[in-house]
Amino acid sequence: MKTKTLKKDKVNIITLGCSKNMVDSEVLSGQLAANEIDVVHESTKRDHNIVVVNTCGFIDKAKEESINTILDQVELKERGKLDKVYVTGCLSERYRGDLETEIPGVDAWFGTMELPLILKKFDADYKAELIGERLLSTPTHYAYLKIAEGCNRTCAFCAIPLMRGQHVSKPIEELVEEAKKLVKAGVKEIMLIAQELTYYGLDLYKKRRLGDLMRELAAVEGLEWIRLHYAYPTKFPIEILDVMNESPKICKYLDMPLQHASNGMLKAMKRQITREEIEELVHAIREKVPGIALRTTLIAGFPGETEEDVEELKSFLERMRFDRVGVFTYSHEEGTSAYELEDNIPADEKERRAQDIMAVQQEISLEKNQEMVGKIFKVIVDKKESGRYLARTEFDSVEVDNEVIINTTKRLKPGDFVEVRITKAFDYDLEGELV
Repeated sequence: MKTKTLKKDKVNIITLGCSKNMVDSEVLSGQLAANEIDVVHESTKRDHNIVVVNTCGFIDKAKEESINTILDQVELKERGKLDKVYVTGCLSERYRGDLETEIPGVDAWFGTMELPLILKKFDADYKAELIGERLLSTPTHYAYLKIAEGCNRTCAFCAIPLMRGQHVSKPIEELVEEAKKLVKAGVKEIMLIAQELTYYGLDLYKKRRLGDLMRELAAVEGLEWIRLHYAYPTKFPIEILDVMNESPKICKYLDMPLQHASNGMLKAMKRQITREEIEELVHAIREKVPGIALRTTLIAGFPGETEEDVEELKSFLERMRFDRVGVFTYSHEEGTSAYELEDNIPADEKERRAQDIMAVQQEISLEKNQEMVGKIFKVIVDKKESGRYLARTEFDSVEVDNEVIINTTKRLKPGDFVEVRITKAFDYDLEGELV
C-alpha cells in the first residue's frame, strides 16, 4: 500500500530595493537553512511552495515595484502554484495596516525588525549563535557588510528613519567575526553599508569608530578589498582617510551622497551643510587621499527647486568633477517634513532636470575614463557575459559604477584578480587587455 509523504517546504526569497535589504534576506535564509528548511533566492524555477517578498518603501517607483511583485505572488497562490505568501521589509513596516486591507491574499505581514516572528511561521527558532551566517545572494567573491541599522538624521525628503528606526551600530567584534565567515565562504571584497557609515560607533562607544572598524577588518586574512558606501558629509570623520592610506586593502573609493549643491536647497532638505563646506570637504578628501574615486548621488525636483538651483548644481559638478554620480527624481513621501511642502514640479520636468544634470556628468565621466587609457590597473573579475569578462577596478563598486571589459581567450574565474592595461574608454565603461 502506498503512503502519501508530506511535501517538504521550499522557500523562495524575493528581495527588492537596496543592498541593506539584500543582507536582511541573506540573514533570513541563513536562519531558515540552519533550521533545515530548504531556501533559495530569486528562484525562476517553480519548485518552491512558499514565497517571502522583502519589500522596499523608499520612493514611489520602488513602492510600485514592491506592490506589483506581491500581487504577482498572490495571483500564483490563488492559482494553486503557492501555499503561502509572506511579506516583510520597509513597505510592510510603513503601510502594514493599509496593505492588510488592500491585499488580503497575503498570509502574514512583517516589519523590518521582525525576523524571529517570520521564523515562527516556519516553526523555526531564531539562532542567536548564527552571527554572520548568511546564505549569500551575491556571487561568492563579494558581499555587503551591514555595520549599522537605522538613522538619526532628519533629512526632509527621507522616510528611512520611519521604516528603520534610530541608528544602532553593530559591535566591532561581531562584524569582524562576520567578515571572517564571509572570507571562509569565498568572499574577497566586502562593501560596508549603513544608512550612514560615518556615524558608526557613536551610540555604542560614545565616539565615531569607523576608522577602528576599518583597521580591524583590514587585518582579516584573505580579505582583499574593503569598500565604503553611504558616508554622510556633515561632521565627516576625516581620520578614516588616514586608515585608507595605511592599508592597500581599503579601496580608494568613497560613496558620499550630497543630494544638492545650492545652499537654498541644502537648507530646505535639512542637510546641515553648505555648498562651501562641501567643496572644502571634497578638496580635503582629495588632498589626503590622492587618486581617490568619489561617488555621489543627487536629487532633482525637490519642492521649490528653481532653474537657478539646477544651474548651480551643474556648475558645481563641473568644478568638483566627481568620478561617479547618480541622480534621482524627488519622491513626495508621507511622514517626512518635505511632505508639508507643495510637490510643485511636474514629474516630466523632474525627469528633464535629472537628465540635464546627468548629461554634464556623462562628459566628465568620459574625460576621466580617457585619462585611464594606457595605464595598468588591478581588477576583480565579476562574470563572463557574451564571451567577454566583466571586471572592476578598486574605483568602482558593483552594479552602480563602471565596468572593465576584458577580451581574452585565457580562462578567468569570478573573484580572480588580474592586471589589465586600459585600451579604450567609453562614457561609463572601459576596455582592457590582460598584462
